[in-house]
Amino acid sequence: MRLLQNLRKRKTFKLSEMIDSFSIEEPDQSIKSDLSANEHFLRDIFQQCSDVVFRVVPINDKTKLLFVYIDGLCDTKPLDEMVLNLGRASEKKCEVFIFEEFVANQLRAVAQIKSTQNVNELVNGILTANVAVLVEGETTALLADLKGFEKRSIEEPSAEPVIRGPRDGFTEILRVNTSLIRRRIRSPRLKIESFTIGKLSKTDVAVVYIEKIASDSVIEEVRKRLESIEIDGVIETGYIEEFVEDFPFSPFPQVQNTERPDIVCGSLLEGKVSIFVDNTPSVLIVPMTFWSGLQAAEDYYERFIYVTFIRWIRYILFNISLLLPSIYVAVTTYHTQLIPTNLLISIAAAREDVPFPVLFEAFMMELMFEALREAGIRLPKTIGSAVSIVGALVIGEAAVQAGIISAPMVIVVAATGIASFAVPRYNLGTAYRLLRFPMLILAGLFGLYGVILGTIAILIHLVHLQSFGVPYLSPIAPQSPKYLKDVLVRAPRWSMHRRPIRIAGQDKTRIPEGQRTKT
Repeated sequence: MRLLQNLRKRKTFKLSEMIDSFSIEEPDQSIKSDLSANEHFLRDIFQQCSDVVFRVVPINDKTKLLFVYIDGLCDTKPLDEMVLNLGRASEKKCEVFIFEEFVANQLRAVAQIKSTQNVNELVNGILTANVAVLVEGETTALLADLKGFEKRSIEEPSAEPVIRGPRDGFTEILRVNTSLIRRRIRSPRLKIESFTIGKLSKTDVAVVYIEKIASDSVIEEVRKRLESIEIDGVIETGYIEEFVEDFPFSPFPQVQNTERPDIVCGSLLEGKVSIFVDNTPSVLIVPMTFWSGLQAAEDYYERFIYVTFIRWIRYILFNISLLLPSIYVAVTTYHTQLIPTNLLISIAAAREDVPFPVLFEAFMMELMFEALREAGIRLPKTIGSAVSIVGALVIGEAAVQAGIISAPMVIVVAATGIASFAVPRYNLGTAYRLLRFPMLILAGLFGLYGVILGTIAILIHLVHLQSFGVPYLSPIAPQSPKYLKDVLVRAPRWSMHRRPIRIAGQDKTRIPEGQRTKT
């Protein structure tokens, strides 16, 4: 009996596999001239899909139309007008009246249409927010692009605010996003190549670049990596980013992401390539360098003197966010002779009742600060900021009063957290947040020697990193002195004549010389 049951199970399993394979290959057949057979077949494909609408419209005694669309994704008002026009036209007794041509002409006036004789193309068209129109006695179906779903309006990205600059941001609609780029770069050299990724989601992906400004090798590499992706579905650009980055186990991001069209346009004019994904406002930019992660959009809208000053402050704060806790642990544990006497006495008095070593104290405070930061992000906006600020004040004060944490450690952790917020790119700041903990361990074990060792290891790793063939620390390593006008400083715009040497393609001239105002 058991053997018979096992055979039956195996037989059922094989039969189910055959049914699955048949249902996958079945849509490759051609559309039949019998409208009822086509409707029955499509209903079998969209079985238990309550949002798929089948609308049969009789025109006269001999002719019927079948509309198939997904409710909520299509605008059906043009269909109603077309049905009325068809009824009026059919009442006129014309000697020659081809319904397919008449329907196509009616739809062509309000939408883009294409014809197909393949069921697979028909089903894919319905799933991508097209209205399928089938005519009795015809083996050709029409797909009308009548997208009419709800979409978010264009507004400023909340994660990338600016004081001076454009206020628009990307939305979840791919063509709206590409149109924001077209509005800024009105040139036929701006190319937009389309891809479809995801076996189930069939997500539209667009690669955008400027011809001759972007490197041909980078464009070809982007195409190659996108075409090699095999995945069930793509929901956000993060799915694509993990497939295309060069060093997936590195904490440093090698693909830049943004929701601002002006940042994408500025990157395209430098010779970079952007990747747009439908249903997400985030856009990927490649190749990415370490310095582009420290540059904000306003760096190119304000005067160069002010921007250079702000950049240096940003670089200092960036290093503080990584090194300050580990340096404090190393100095107070192993190198107390480096601390001035009065300050050393104050630190010792503050730590007199603390039962934990400095390393454990720093770890505990850093973890608590990260927990408060995460809680502030996940909570609703109305209470998130209040909880994070009040929580930090209450927990810090209570911990100091209870003698669990020393006051200098609270100051160090708070200063580190404030410094980390000065990083323009969230993913680059996250890399330093991760590296802060191994640096603390090295400082607790080896003192300043451990801090120096960890810093050297990070620098060696950064030198070896590449993003689509471009060195991560370029143009500093390898050094290109002529192209340092937009790294540590931001030179006047009239002096930045050349695009980044390792990013740009054939057209490397950005601004002709001799445009400085002469007085």
